[in-house]
Amino acid sequence: MSSDRKKIVIGLSGGVDSAVAAARLKQEGWNVTGLFMKNWDEDDDEAYCAAREDLAAATAVSETIGISLKTVNFSHEYWERVFSTFLKEYQAGRTPNPDILCNR
Repeated sequence: MSSDRKKIVIGLSGGVDSAVAAARLKQEGWNVTGLFMKNWDEDDDEAYCAAREDLAAATAVSETIGISLKTVNFSHEYWERVFSTFLKEYQAGRTPNPDILCNR
């Protein structure tokens, strides 16, 4: 791996869009690092945990295309800044869109 290549970090969810974007960037000569953001604490719900599945998919993608993968845990921030507001709005009889809060 050449140290003179430009470095770039890309959000890697394990889905098709981020996988293709990461692969294309690597093909174009970028030094790509995948970043998986954990936004939910799977310990809160034993019945269903998409975070583990998503991380496994992101790991498989990063291994397949040959890039490193870093993981950051934003579950506390997501709960405090997005989900708790969503619950309050819903309880007040409104239909909130939590994605708007994520895009601030």
